[in-house]
Amino acid sequence: MAGDQLQVLNALDVAKTQLYHFTAIVVAGMGFFTDAYDLFSVSIVTRLLGRIYYTKAGAPKPGTLPPGVSMNVTGVALVGTLCGQLFFGWLGDKMGRKKVYGMTLLIMVVCSVASGLSFGSTPKGVMATLCFFRFWLGFGIGGDYPLSATIMAEYANKKTRGAFVAAVFAMQGFGILFSSIVSLVVSTAFDHKFKAPTYEQNPAASTVPEADYVWRIILMFGALPAALTYYWRMKMPETARYTALVAKNAKQAAQDMGRVLNVEIEAEQEKVEELSERKSNNFGLFSKEFVRRHGLHLFGTTSTWFLLDIAFYSQGLFQKDVLSNVGWIPPAKTMNAVHEVFTIAKAQTLIALCGTVPGYWFTVAFIDIIGRFAIQLLGFIMMTVFMFAIAIPYNHWLDNHVGFVVMYGFTFFFANFGPNATTFVVPAEIFPARLRSTCHGISAAAGKAGAIVGAYGFLYASQNKDKTKTDVGFPPGIGIKNSLIVLGCINALGVVCTFAVPEAKGKSLEEASQENVENDKYDQVEQA
Repeated sequence: MAGDQLQVLNALDVAKTQLYHFTAIVVAGMGFFTDAYDLFSVSIVTRLLGRIYYTKAGAPKPGTLPPGVSMNVTGVALVGTLCGQLFFGWLGDKMGRKKVYGMTLLIMVVCSVASGLSFGSTPKGVMATLCFFRFWLGFGIGGDYPLSATIMAEYANKKTRGAFVAAVFAMQGFGILFSSIVSLVVSTAFDHKFKAPTYEQNPAASTVPEADYVWRIILMFGALPAALTYYWRMKMPETARYTALVAKNAKQAAQDMGRVLNVEIEAEQEKVEELSERKSNNFGLFSKEFVRRHGLHLFGTTSTWFLLDIAFYSQGLFQKDVLSNVGWIPPAKTMNAVHEVFTIAKAQTLIALCGTVPGYWFTVAFIDIIGRFAIQLLGFIMMTVFMFAIAIPYNHWLDNHVGFVVMYGFTFFFANFGPNATTFVVPAEIFPARLRSTCHGISAAAGKAGAIVGAYGFLYASQNKDKTKTDVGFPPGIGIKNSLIVLGCINALGVVCTFAVPEAKGKSLEEASQENVENDKYDQVEQA
C-alpha cells in the first residue's frame, strides 16, 4: 500500500472524469493516429511504387519493389521509431514530459509532408529520399509512445486510468481506418479523372503519369490531424507527478493541477523533500535495487511487446498477399495502377471495421473491469487459437473465402482486445515516476524490434516455396501457411511471458510502482 501520498496526487487519483481527460486523450492520441496512418498507408502504396518506378517493358506482370527496397521502405520507419522510443523516453524523464512533447509532434508533421515530397530523377533517388524522411518520421513517432502513455497515466484517476491510456492507443484504430478511407477517396478521384486500361490490355498506359501524385498525397495527408493538435499540446501543463516527484517543485504541481481540476490544493514541499530523501526513491535504472523491484516487470513488458509485434506487424505487412490468395484482391495484371490502390484500400477498410477498430474499444470498455492481465492473457490465447485454426487447414480456407476472412479478422480483434493495447498501458503504470518514461520507451523499443523482425523476416518467409511463384526478386520462402504456424507459436510464447506482468487495476501509480511505500525494507537497511 502506498503511504504518504501527496495531496495533489491524491486529488488526481480520486478526480471525477472531466473534460480535460477527454481533451488529453485526443491531444495525446493524435501521435498514434499518425503512427498507424503512416505504417498502414505505406502498405497500401508499395505496389503502386513498384508499378511506377520498377515496371519493365514487356514484363508479363506489373513491376514490384525489389526486395531490398521493399524492406527499407516498410522497415526504415520502424528502425526510426525504435531509436525515438529509447531517446525520447530517456529525455522525458530528464527534461520533463511537456518540454519534449512538442518536439515529437513537429518532427512527425514535417516528415509526413516531406515523405510525400520525396524527390529524385531516378527510382533510386526517390526511394532514398523517401526512406530518409520515413526514418525521421519514425523517430518522432517513437517519442510519442513513452510520452503520451506517461502523460495520460499521470493525468488520469486510478479508477479509469486503464481506459484513458488505452483510449490514447486506440486512436491507432482510427489512423488505420483513416489511411484506408483517404486512399479510397484519392484513388477513386484519380481513377475517374484519368481513365486507364488494365495492365493486360495495355501495360504502358495502365500507369498514368498522374499516379505519381496518388502515393504522395496519401502519405502527406496523415500530417493534418497531428498538426491541428499542436496548439493544445503546447497548452497542457507538466504532469503533477513529474513536477512534484522528479522536479521536486510541490508549489508548481499544486498550482498546475489546481487550475486543471478547479480546486484548491495545498503545496506540500516538506513532504516532497522527505520523500525524495528516501533511498528507495533514488535507485537508478542499472542498480541492483531496480532489478530486485522491477527486473521481472521489465522483462515481462519487453518480452510480451516484442512477441506481440512480431505477429502483429508481419500480419499487417503481408495482409494484402493473404487477401489476394482468397480472391479479395484480383491479380495485379487485371487492374490499372490506381485501381489496385483502391482495391487494396477497400480490403484493408473491411478488416479495420470488422476486427481492428472494435478490438481497441473493447479494451477501453473492459480494461478497468477485468484488468490488464486477463485481457492480455485472453488475447494471446485467442490469437494462438485462431492463427493455428487458419494455418493448419490452410488449403480448406482457400475455397472458403468468407470463413477465412472472418478467422483472419478475429486474430486482429484479439490482438487489439488483448496485448496490442495492454502492452502499451502497463509500462506507464508499474515503474517509478523518475524512470517511467524511460522504462516505457525500453518496452516499446523491444516491441519495435519485434516489428522489425516481422517486417523484414516475413517479407521473405511468406514467399511461395515454388521459386516460379515468388514475387520478383525474392527467393523462395516457407509459404504463408508455414509463416502463420510460426506466428501461432510466437503468440503461444506470449501467453507464457504474460505471467511476468503485474496487475495495476484500481491502484494509484505510486502503489502500482511501489513508489513512496511506507516502512520500505530498503530504507530500513540504509538507516540501520
